[in-house]
Amino acid sequence: MKRKSKVLPFRNHEEATVASFRDDPKFAAEYLNAVLEEGDQDELLLALRYMAKAFGGVSKLAEEAELNATSLYRTLSPHGNPELKSLTALLKAMGMRLAVQPVRERGARRSRVTANN
Repeated sequence: MKRKSKVLPFRNHEEATVASFRDDPKFAAEYLNAVLEEGDQDELLLALRYMAKAFGGVSKLAEEAELNATSLYRTLSPHGNPELKSLTALLKAMGMRLAVQPVRERGARRSRVTANN
C-alpha cells in the first residue's frame, strides 16, 4: 500500500498573525499591550493593521467606529500618526479599549528619591 504524504498548507507570517488575532481576541489584546509597552510607533501601526484585517478589515471597522475609511487607511499606514480619538474609536470597534496602568508604585519612587538625598 502506498502512503500519501500530507502537505501542510503554507501561510506567511502576516496571515498567521491575522488568523491568531481573529481566533483569539484575548491574545490580540495581550499582543497590543506588549507593543504599547515597547513604545515603538511603527510596531504599533503594524499591529493595528494586522488587527484591522483580523476584525473585518479597515472599511468595516471605519464604519463601526464612525471614521472615514480613507483617513483610517492613511492613519494605519507606515507613516500614519493616529489621534487618540481615532485610536480609541478603532479599538472600541474591535471590542477593546485603551487603559492606563502604573509602571511602579508611587511610594516606591518617593522612597528612592529620599534615600538618594
